Amino acid sequence: MITVAPSILAADFTKLREEIESIADAGGDWVHVDVMDGQFVPALSFGTPIIKAARSVTNLPLDVHLMVYEPDHLIPDFIAAGSSRITVHVEAIKHLNRTIQLVKSLGARAGVTLSPGTSAACLEAVIDEVDLVLVMTVDPGFGGQKLIPGTLKKVERIAEMIKQTGKQIYLEVDGGITPENAHTFIEAGADVLVTGTAFFKAQNRNQVIAQLKQISR
Repeated sequence: MITVAPSILAADFTKLREEIESIADAGGDWVHVDVMDGQFVPALSFGTPIIKAARSVTNLPLDVHLMVYEPDHLIPDFIAAGSSRITVHVEAIKHLNRTIQLVKSLGARAGVTLSPGTSAACLEAVIDEVDLVLVMTVDPGFGGQKLIPGTLKKVERIAEMIKQTGKQIYLEVDGGITPENAHTFIEAGADVLVTGTAFFKAQNRNQVIAQLKQISR
């Protein structure tokens, strides 16, 4: 079965509690939280207060995507606030294995994220250590973008790398994912779909989740 993780970056923040609760109500599996520092990407987004607020209103795993340069000094606070998974960008870290081990030592699942222009080859040294690989199918930093078709081959390559480890490692895709195009990434090996605008702007959110999960059957 496919895991669906709606991204609250696209939510209505005037009613955040209801928006987060709607994820579980619609059959979503994780709450995806995009943290942006205004340096690695141009935009600023959430800090630990949002993580704490989300944790207080849902029992779903909080899938926290750090678009942050050298995030080691922030990771303990994000995990203490309630993050279930922390994914960090390979492009933003000097000592990737050390950061992965830091996340795991604090009791969270550790993931790595690749931007569209980053080769799958950069995972070779750490693939056995991670719990999740997140492939950005748009350039990081903004919601509502159309996906970049060339990222599909990278998903296929990483799926093969994961298979060779013999471990259960999630392969997540994020950016422009809709019920109309998700099947290509599922066929390529993705098993976690991040959906933002397609979910939060839909008239029927239950239907969006149902359609995404139906693809996997």
